[in-house]
Amino acid sequence: MIACPTFATLLEGFFTERLVRQRRASPHTIASYRDTFRLLLTFTRQRLHKEPSRLALDDIDAPLVAAFLDDLEDQRRVTARTRNLRLTAIHSFFRYAAYEAPTHAGQIQRVLAIPAKRFDRGLVPFLTRPEVDALLSAPDQRTWSGRRDHALILLAVQTGLRLSELTGLQRDDVHLGVGAHVRVLGKGRKERCTPLSKSTRAVLTAWMREPAKATGQPLFPNASGGRLSAHGMHYILAKHAATASKACPSLADKRVTPHVLRHTTAMDLLHEGVEQSVIALWLGHESVETTQIYIEANLAMKEKILENTIPPTGMPGRYKPEDTLLAFLKGL
Repeated sequence: MIACPTFATLLEGFFTERLVRQRRASPHTIASYRDTFRLLLTFTRQRLHKEPSRLALDDIDAPLVAAFLDDLEDQRRVTARTRNLRLTAIHSFFRYAAYEAPTHAGQIQRVLAIPAKRFDRGLVPFLTRPEVDALLSAPDQRTWSGRRDHALILLAVQTGLRLSELTGLQRDDVHLGVGAHVRVLGKGRKERCTPLSKSTRAVLTAWMREPAKATGQPLFPNASGGRLSAHGMHYILAKHAATASKACPSLADKRVTPHVLRHTTAMDLLHEGVEQSVIALWLGHESVETTQIYIEANLAMKEKILENTIPPTGMPGRYKPEDTLLAFLKGL
């Protein structure tokens, strides 16, 4: 009888063989899955009092996974969307384990049967043109970090690049000659090129003349010349949004994130009449259906449609109570 591999062996194989070698998953996906299992193993150690390296596959059963997901929501206050992302990583591992440890098929199927949690989907948040202008004016361009932040925010708003795409950009990815564009390897390892406007090209040209802080640094480095972290990017936007809200008060009620800037790009394109399929290509969406959320959020487009239709005619009137005797008979 073939011995079942240990949980540690399965998890190492999942990352090195399945994700890196076979699926060639992006660094962003690997980092997300890594964080999920760090949290899961920490929770398991506290619950079972066993070190992660001594765990057996039997220990990670459906009740424990369900308890872990509940703990994320109750103690860490994560959203249903984040909970579902963690569950996706766990499901991916157990689908891999189904081939490597078929004797545990029953346990694995029970984990795979744990459903994602449904949640309310609000309208996508985005910035208006005055809010974008205020945000771009917030960085102090007399400083190195201010010039970096201005160029970074401008590129994000104009191209709609994802957070990982922005922080991973290298200088060689930017072409500033004829047909200026930026080239990225996006989600699903799909390469795409996004054209640059004249103003963005001018700002990037000036930015790329800045002396490098380190050899081989990314296009938008941190203070030491390394890659900006996700936390660093969120900090930059929050800081400048707070400054910009003094000139544009509506920003005070909005949480400005890289994804909000991406939504802003899509809404600008949609408002200018760009077709849904073209917007999907611009943003690197897997499906055109993903772009539907911007049509649902575009109030101006809905108002324009209303102007071109003939709505039903209604007559204003005042409430008049029914005759008491008729009301009595009606209630019988």
